[in-house]
Amino acid sequence: MEQTLELHFLTELGKTIRIIINDPKEDLLASEIQAAMEQLIQSNIFLTESGPIVSVKEARLIERNINVFEY
Repeated sequence: MEQTLELHFLTELGKTIRIIINDPKEDLLASEIQAAMEQLIQSNIFLTESGPIVSVKEARLIERNINVFEY
């Protein structure tokens, strides 16, 4: 099963910014994800067209099953 972690943030102008992490660490806790997101905001390393990231919106852990049929 393939997993993707999507981190959604709000910018200064109220726009949503998404950061995608492929194959995140197994067994992440919601509190760990939130703490990491807060650290990203505090580091102020991302500047977007709608201003700096100012708050956490949500995080999504997406799981996909991929079936490959080889012929």
